[in-house]
Amino acid sequence: MVHDDGPVGLDGVHVAFDDDRAVADAGVVLCSTLAQRLGIEALVTEAVRLGDRAGAANAGAKVMTLVSAMALGADCIEDCDMLRAGRTGHVLGHGVAAPSTLGTFLRAFTFGHVRQLDRVLAETLRRAWDAGAGPGDGRLVVDVDSFVGEVFGRAKQGAAFGYTRQRGYHPILAVRADTGEVLHIRLRTGSANTSRGVHRFLDELLARVARAGAHGPKLLRADSGFWSKETFDRLDRAGWQFSIGVRLHPAVRAAIEAIDDDAWTTLADYPATSIAQIAETTFHGRRLVVRRVRTLDRQGELLPSWELFPFLTNRTEPLAVVEAEHRQHAVVELAIRDLKDQALAHFPSGKFMANAAWTVIAALAHNLLRWTSVLGLPGRTHRAARTLRRRLLAMPGRLTRTARRWTLHLPARWPWRHAFIEALTRVRTLPAAT
Repeated sequence: MVHDDGPVGLDGVHVAFDDDRAVADAGVVLCSTLAQRLGIEALVTEAVRLGDRAGAANAGAKVMTLVSAMALGADCIEDCDMLRAGRTGHVLGHGVAAPSTLGTFLRAFTFGHVRQLDRVLAETLRRAWDAGAGPGDGRLVVDVDSFVGEVFGRAKQGAAFGYTRQRGYHPILAVRADTGEVLHIRLRTGSANTSRGVHRFLDELLARVARAGAHGPKLLRADSGFWSKETFDRLDRAGWQFSIGVRLHPAVRAAIEAIDDDAWTTLADYPATSIAQIAETTFHGRRLVVRRVRTLDRQGELLPSWELFPFLTNRTEPLAVVEAEHRQHAVVELAIRDLKDQALAHFPSGKFMANAAWTVIAALAHNLLRWTSVLGLPGRTHRAARTLRRRLLAMPGRLTRTARRWTLHLPARWPWRHAFIEALTRVRTLPAAT
């Protein structure tokens, strides 16, 4: 719709940055309200103790400044300055720290301090699940994966060239499949092997999920970079189901080649450009499920060969069900996409532990956005973070006060205004954390 008096002549529009009542990204009040209900700032203040190190003061406000900016898409420390525009700080529910102090704050972190911050991530998960975001007695599916976070500079401590031949870091993370929440994350050096530290990571993940209140059946999915007998035994002892890819070692390939041709079943729901078949056998006493795929293009018909995708599992359900659900492990890439689309597009510091703290805070901001959707708009949890920001957060507004009443004025005829009001109403009914 154009202006009531017709289209505006743009060359005649005067521009002035002089509205002290303007609120940039006014929809951030949604995430801010939920953060208050979860008590994140107080939790950080209690858990993160940097002592007398430079930048240690007001840890809660500084972490929340980073979280709020990251939820709005910030990917560097300087982006946090947008929270000080106009009256934006009035709708955040926390003090806003200057970017210069945030850099000093992050550089104060050691390994132990990052673990304190990790405890904050675990406790906010428990509180959010208690508020209704958790699986409760329902089924929980967790995907474990890693990715390369590329950096552009030789001064980044711990950054190195990995299997992608890009200089960067190699974080490992665990994601809840249906909501995209990051349950656990840890930054590793760029040269780290895919499986480095996975056993300790799994121990912490299993304990964290149990404390958070997941009481139903649990399934962990991962690719072949994480398979080992020790991993299988850990999950068996914990009572978890698993389906984890295996590499095509000679013994694995021999077991697959021993499968009778009549045992293969063709998948009807596979893309028409390929043919896929599944079968199963045993390997070292465990169930080995295999999918083999052959392309149907001219090259594939000229030199027909099968590409094999095997995985080991302790599940007892029918073959087609187990194989189809293992294939859905690919949804973990959506969470990785969202993380890279905001804070983890870059790692801002030259110090490894500063970037490790940045990574955990990025996961906290990501989860806050996911919980805003899960708790505020139940049943509509698969929106990309970019979509949620554009529709619910990135609204201009004006904050005014009349007769002791604050009013946040948002754009008339905003297409997603009903969803925003619904989400804000639901979040405001949540009890505050004690």
